[in-house]
Amino acid sequence: MIAATTVASSGDFIASKLSRGTGEQETPGGYGTLKPMATDTETRGYAPTKEALRKRLRRIEGQVRGIDRMVDEDRYCIDVVTQITAIQAALDKVALELLADHAEHCVVGAEPARQEERTTELMDAVRRLMRHG
Repeated sequence: MIAATTVASSGDFIASKLSRGTGEQETPGGYGTLKPMATDTETRGYAPTKEALRKRLRRIEGQVRGIDRMVDEDRYCIDVVTQITAIQAALDKVALELLADHAEHCVVGAEPARQEERTTELMDAVRRLMRHG
């Protein structure tokens, strides 16, 4: 049986389907499948820089709110697009740092039996990141 959930956010509806019995979830826009969060206590590759990462993400969040204000104030289209481009670049930089941490900690540092699986995950993530640009 496939269960479907709908999440409301700012008036927009995002439908997501759960795969049969795996707990995996399709991403909005069809970018891939999200696996359920791990329940283990494994340390993540970004753990040493987690606070700096969160600070950057909060800054990006503020930039997104700034774009909303720009639209509300009827600002010039190119100025809005310029800010969107800056946010995309900032998100790409965060993603690349996460991928580098993942490669070092989760792929190279993985048990030999899991390195092939982790390498495949890494390359899939790189492909998705490059596809959007």
